[in-house]
Amino acid sequence: MTSLSPTTWALIGTGAVVLVGYTVFILAPAWASYGRVWERLAASFLTLFMLVTLLGIGTGIGFAIVWFYDQYAG
Repeated sequence: MTSLSPTTWALIGTGAVVLVGYTVFILAPAWASYGRVWERLAASFLTLFMLVTLLGIGTGIGFAIVWFYDQYAG
């Protein structure tokens, strides 16, 4: 088995935190808001748009920090 770098471990940990946060804070309330199975599945599918949007915003902020780091870091 190959050893993983600290960066890989950080990315795995970040992915796990994102998955747990998505499940607890977005998916579970959407699932609990409806009674019929098809409504719950539809709501669960629509939460994927929220997940993609939040990941996009976070990625954009991260890229902006990396891009402008030299300019404002001092």
